[in-house]
Parts: sequence; C-alpha cells; structure tokens
Amino acid sequence: MRRPAAAVRESLASSEMTMSEIQAAEQITPAQLPHHKVKIKKAGQRACNEKNEKGKFCGGHLKRWFYSQDVIEQACGDAQKAWGTDGEVYRCEHCQTLYLPNPSEANLNVAGQGMISVFGLTLPPKVSS
Repeated sequence: MRRPAAAVRESLASSEMTMSEIQAAEQITPAQLPHHKVKIKKAGQRACNEKNEKGKFCGGHLKRWFYSQDVIEQACGDAQKAWGTDGEVYRCEHCQTLYLPNPSEANLNVAGQGMISVFGLTLPPKVSS
C-alpha cells in the first residue's frame, strides 16, 4: 500500500520511516506550489541539481530558508500554507528552487554530519563548583 504524498511530506524529517518507505519517498514528486518549484533533496545533497534552459546544472548552494521571515514570501504565502510557520525547507541561492529534507537524514545540520573522532574518546562534561 502506497502512502499519499501529503503523508510522506509530513514525515520527511522523521526517522521513524522504514527503508522501503524512504525509497518510495525519494521516487515521489512532492506537491508543487503555485509560485515555487519543489523537490526532495537526495542523501548528502548540498548543491542544486536543477537544470537550466541550456541543460546545465544550476549548482547553487542549498541554504535553510526561513520563509516565515521572508517579506516577499509573506506576500505570496504558499510555503506557509503548505508547511506551517516553521517547516524545514532549503532554497537554492541562484534559481530559488525549494528542497524538502531527505527522509533518511534526520539531522537539521545543513552542512551534513561532522567527522566522528578516530580516537573514540568520550569525555565527561566539566562540573562547575
């Protein structure tokens, strides 16, 4: 049984999805907004993969977009109607394409997961006296 696109979009940032649901979500095209093109980020994606009219990739950096604070978007209101007041959305700095987070990446860090220590040391927090 396939989940509707709206249900997948609501649980995109959730880590409760199974692998088959994640693969299905990557194949589903998200609901398009009237004034914005919307895509789903691929795992580890940090640059736009939208093609221009010449067929070349845009390559703009994807940055977290706080649409509730954007004056131009407040006049439009599409994103706020679709994702609420504080949804996790990324926007290309060049072509303004919107990207929803990848379901397999549950963290909110735009730059991705940092390096894990090769030493495996875990230090207890300092206790202030």
